[in-house]
Amino acid sequence: MYKFQVIAYTQAGESIALVGSTPELGLWDISKCIRLCTSSDRYPLWWTETEIDIQPSLPSREQPQVEYKYVCLDSKGNGRWEALGANRWLPLNSDKQSGTIVVDDGAFGYLQPYPFGFIEQSAVKKPLESGDAGLKIVVIGSSVAVGHRAWLLEGWVWQLEQALSAKYGHRLVNVSEVGANVSRTIARFASAVTPEQPDIVIIALSLGNEGLAYCPPHERRAVQRRFESGLQQLVKMTRALGAIPILGGVYPNNDYNSEHHWLLQDTHNRMLNWGVPIIDWLALLDNGQGRWRKGISFDPAHPNTIGHRLMYQGIDLNLFQIDKDELAKQKQRFWQPDEVPIYLDNAGFYVCASIEEKRLRIVNPSKYSYTIAPYWQELQTVLQSKAGLIPGIYIAKNPQKGTLPFFAVPEDGAIATLVEIPPGAEVEYVAAFNLFAPNNAQVLFYDGHLGLLQADEQQLWAINESDHEYNIQPMWQEVRSALKALPTGVYEDPLHPDIPFRTMMIGNYGLESRVKIPAKSAVLFQYKCKLSDISRVGIIPLGDRCAVRMMLYKMEYDGPAFPFDLTRTTKIADIADIIENRFADMWNPSFLHYNPEAGRIYHSKWTGLSFAHEVEDTDDPVNNMSPVHGRMRDRYQARSQRFWYSIENCDQVLFVRTGISDRAGAMDLLNKLEKHCQGKPFQLLLLSPQASDEFLGLPRLLHYNVEFNPDRMYDDLGHWLYCTEVMRGILESIGVSSKNLFWCPPNPPKDKLKG
Repeated sequence: MYKFQVIAYTQAGESIALVGSTPELGLWDISKCIRLCTSSDRYPLWWTETEIDIQPSLPSREQPQVEYKYVCLDSKGNGRWEALGANRWLPLNSDKQSGTIVVDDGAFGYLQPYPFGFIEQSAVKKPLESGDAGLKIVVIGSSVAVGHRAWLLEGWVWQLEQALSAKYGHRLVNVSEVGANVSRTIARFASAVTPEQPDIVIIALSLGNEGLAYCPPHERRAVQRRFESGLQQLVKMTRALGAIPILGGVYPNNDYNSEHHWLLQDTHNRMLNWGVPIIDWLALLDNGQGRWRKGISFDPAHPNTIGHRLMYQGIDLNLFQIDKDELAKQKQRFWQPDEVPIYLDNAGFYVCASIEEKRLRIVNPSKYSYTIAPYWQELQTVLQSKAGLIPGIYIAKNPQKGTLPFFAVPEDGAIATLVEIPPGAEVEYVAAFNLFAPNNAQVLFYDGHLGLLQADEQQLWAINESDHEYNIQPMWQEVRSALKALPTGVYEDPLHPDIPFRTMMIGNYGLESRVKIPAKSAVLFQYKCKLSDISRVGIIPLGDRCAVRMMLYKMEYDGPAFPFDLTRTTKIADIADIIENRFADMWNPSFLHYNPEAGRIYHSKWTGLSFAHEVEDTDDPVNNMSPVHGRMRDRYQARSQRFWYSIENCDQVLFVRTGISDRAGAMDLLNKLEKHCQGKPFQLLLLSPQASDEFLGLPRLLHYNVEFNPDRMYDDLGHWLYCTEVMRGILESIGVSSKNLFWCPPNPPKDKLKG
């Protein structure tokens, strides 16, 4: 008996029907078709409600089969065939039919190279008998290991089961689960695998079930690393049972693109170096682009019966030619002491390693400091030969002040970082790779080099595996968004709190500060306090030229631009009036006039205002200013929004202006700023080559008799850097640093804007 189901999208009044080559299916006569039904909760799935007893139409064939197609019927009963050409077909397996077969035909209009069906109510399956010499093999994997999309679920595992029973007398138990990924498999390992007391465990999972095909591009490396770490954790769990692990290799997916294919190959190549037997499926199944070879898949994620047969054929049965005595020897190897001594000297300094755990323990009971360095040849040699260190970053399990919380391991397996081990210290380092495994840490971001991993609610590791410093800042959208997973607050490096850019501020929208992670390093960030417990200072330049922005750029205090960053504003009165008018008319085309001789745009309302960076090479500003006007509207609207957002959301404001000013103009500007700051603490920092006496007694105004000329900075990098250090000193003298700097996001949240 058979039932049929197919996914079909229909219009109002349409329905799906089945017609085929046997009398039960109407002998290709649409008027005698079998109608399928659907429901609101299961649409677009259509199915036959009753069982159909199909008899073979071609009895002379060695394997009888029936052919059929689906048709879409309109409200008048007119039929539209799902496809021209070849028909669907299914084998008639009367000898295997212990229940009703549900034929799942995938999607309407897409004819499968090989059908898929399963027994609706499977009879209790008797395990294959085995002799005394046989081993017990457990397969734990996902839907492909279940046999999904193979006819009657007789996939590669079923075929392997028959072969191993016949050849060696082994018994195979399949505990795979549809939809399983590494996290789910690790979670159910103890309940699904351990009670079976297996001799061999085959772990068969896919990158597809980790979400590789559909995750955003910036998350693909994190998915890959989590998958690989999870597989190694499953290998370790298998060995802890005294069983031999075998890994099913990666395989294609029709939703993969060229980058997915590269990651697939990358994982495959790494797995080959893990010291675990690998079933190599990629070469057999891959079309060279990460997708299934033609004719071997049922849907993007699953092979059909032919594909399952190829997967089985890719398994070397000699892997399972193991007798009980040989197995006992291998198990004994897995049960060797977990930690092995690597180095010991006369002062008691010693190093131990756990290869399985990817861990190194260093103990210094002496009264002397030890420095592990690349030039300590004796230690480096034994590390390379005995410790089994993997390339990457190792981090301290319990980092403490005075001891470097990480070291880097290159491809040669040595330690490339200078690590000071103080007297009386005992430090344990583990491969950061382990943190990527499910349940060890939450991977917030990973791009193949930089990893942000949340150890718990209070701690975050930033791991940089590259040869270059990473500069993390709020304008990096993927990182900013990824850090929304952390509780809001201030996070600091507890081991080096005084190093600049080691303060991570997390708000409701993610990262709100700049953080720097050195090359080949790991930095621990620990929750310190609420954001409201510190007073964050927003620096807002007010002209007269771009000198302030240039110096903030060199200090790495710069963020997205504000309205006066890239303008020339020679009159302080214009600044006050522009702010008083909330920037209305600043980019109004009626007031903008291009001067071809000067190459600048001048403003006729505020005559001290001009623009030098708005006309691009492809523009024709003499004859058509429209493109320039459009760009200026978009840019300056965004910059003005940041101006008001910063005032509203920082805790105190530092307005900075360069260029000669007069007392009356400064007083007017202070009054306008006070009005718009609405009681928020602020200061006006004037930096100009004039006597400070001009501004004595003005509250909230700080004046420094200095000159910062952007033209000279552009011409002389040394002068630019000198000016930057002067500016840094001024900011530090008034208590502004990377530890309390307010960073405005490039696109302020709309609900926070009042301007």
